[in-house]
Amino acid sequence: MKNILITLILSVIALQILAQKIDKDLWLQDLNAYKTGLEQKHINLYNKISEAEFNADLELIRSSIESKTDFQVVMDLMRLTRKIGDGHTAISLSNFETHNFPFEIQQFGNDWRIVKIAKPFAHLLGTQLIAIDETPISIAAQKVGEVAQFVENQHSKIIRTAQYFPISEILFELSLINQKDKASFTFKNDDSTVFTETISVSDDDELEALSISVPEIKKPEKTLNEGFWYAPITGTDGLYIHFESYPAFEEMMQIAEEMVGYIFQNNIRELVIDLRNNGGGDLYVGLVLANALNLADPVDWQSGVYVLADKVTFSAAASNTALFRELLNAKIVGEPTGSNPTGFQDMDTFELPNSKLVVCYSKRFFRIQEEFSEGVQPDIPLQYEWESFSRGEDNMLQSVINNIHQK
Repeated sequence: MKNILITLILSVIALQILAQKIDKDLWLQDLNAYKTGLEQKHINLYNKISEAEFNADLELIRSSIESKTDFQVVMDLMRLTRKIGDGHTAISLSNFETHNFPFEIQQFGNDWRIVKIAKPFAHLLGTQLIAIDETPISIAAQKVGEVAQFVENQHSKIIRTAQYFPISEILFELSLINQKDKASFTFKNDDSTVFTETISVSDDDELEALSISVPEIKKPEKTLNEGFWYAPITGTDGLYIHFESYPAFEEMMQIAEEMVGYIFQNNIRELVIDLRNNGGGDLYVGLVLANALNLADPVDWQSGVYVLADKVTFSAAASNTALFRELLNAKIVGEPTGSNPTGFQDMDTFELPNSKLVVCYSKRFFRIQEEFSEGVQPDIPLQYEWESFSRGEDNMLQSVINNIHQK
């Protein structure tokens, strides 16, 4: 009996060693697929990182697999992929199980504020997050920002840092938290009261949120597309176009045709096209809108068209922002966009065979501007103001409305 038990134990140990060896071999296969896939599919993989540096970094990852967890290998690939240097080439965690702390943060000036959070912690909405497990937020955000994906410029880095910050596995592997499932977060109220609360990871997707709006604009009760709609700006000759996501091509044609009819019928003089918080889509669908609006003769094409943009204006939305400036003589208002108007775009993906990790890459190079710039630069720079945001007021949009013709 004793010999049987010893044999069973040795068999289990052997299987564990074999499993580790298989895991390493599978990762080595995936690393080869990662390199080969990017070299074959990316339009210009070595435009910022040299092939020699890429290969050296990849070899370091290969040589350290046995001493690292799967997620640590993923993090190494995230760091390497960031060096490729365009916002459409990235490691997606969509096929990897991760866990989130139930809140979202947003930067205002140098402060990181809680803008969404699970209902049990609703009292934390609007507070400053100043530390995590005693690490100051400035240091924590810097470390997360170094591995965050889909970063194209300094503006998108801020947004992606905020998006990746709640992922517990990333915080743990960066040694920012001591446990994967919970951490101590330190907050500061506007009255400078500092306090700490322990928060655990959660699957709760229903978060309490701070939101902003203006009284002059009311969303229609029925819309053909939730992410794209238009409404009159009360008390003005203006029309507000909410462009947060891209409709299908045919859908845009239908909405744009109806919109032009509305402009003629109501003698609309000013247009406010809001491309903030637009993560991208098909830029040619945006050109369908521009083509239709060009037929709207009542519009003041000399000085009556505005486009709102912010750090979350990504990809095709950034391209359309730049193109609307040229095609519609629009003034760009707000923040520089999170994507560059000239650079590598048009994202596609492939999957690594064993880990199933999703690798994103750029297929095209778009030259929307002749001169390179870190995002589309606004003609009228504006930022979200915390004082307004905390009251639910949209200071950017309100500023534009205040400048258009009143009835």
